[in-house]
Amino acid sequence: MSATPAWPPKSAPRLFVDETLSDASEIRVEGNQAHYLGKVMRIAPGDTVILCDNRTGEWAAEVIDAGKRHVTLAPRENLRPREEVPDFWLCAALLKKDRFDLVLEKATELGVARIQPVVTSRCVADKLNPERANTIVTEAAEQCARTALPDVTEPKKLDALLRDWPQDRTLFFADEEGGEAAADAFCYADGPAALLTGPEGGFTDQERAAIRAHPSVRAISLGPRILRGETAALAGIAVWMAEAGDWIGEE
Repeated sequence: MSATPAWPPKSAPRLFVDETLSDASEIRVEGNQAHYLGKVMRIAPGDTVILCDNRTGEWAAEVIDAGKRHVTLAPRENLRPREEVPDFWLCAALLKKDRFDLVLEKATELGVARIQPVVTSRCVADKLNPERANTIVTEAAEQCARTALPDVTEPKKLDALLRDWPQDRTLFFADEEGGEAAADAFCYADGPAALLTGPEGGFTDQERAAIRAHPSVRAISLGPRILRGETAALAGIAVWMAEAGDWIGEE
């Protein structure tokens, strides 16, 4: 007897949509998403597409109509609820576009709840294209089967970040001049937290002094080598997830 194929198929394409999903709705996608489904994935009526809406979780949807310019989908089954990610933010100084794109993509894959771009004295950029950033994090979430999109906020100057910082959230400062070993600091961390990483060229002495003087800040070390901004951000997130995040207990 032949085995019954798994449903939905693991190879089914994944998409985030703006509409709230339910089994009583139909979803119409157009533009790049329709092109991806029709021309790249070559879906046809009756095929399955996995949909997420960043609210109700993950749904298996049936392709009802696959036209040249649009695709109509009918959610059939809620496969799992929206995931709970650790209450961990990445506050990363803006980098050159391609390098910050990498930070956005990989931070999403690693499971951060929020990405807060930071503007410092040595940043080579002070703006972020919100549409481009949203596309990057959405595609990364689709690729890694994440059901909760990270919140990507507007860039904020360092002094404003420190001034407005919530008192109940620990801000771990990746200081190239040293601090407590990251793994040691993270494994005993309790409550909401965030990681602050610097730009090309690092923080100025004045910025470093202001950061270290903040009551919510704990300076940490990411090892004996000077890391690029994108490397520091991703290494720090990975250590956090292993010591205090949702990698704990993974088999």
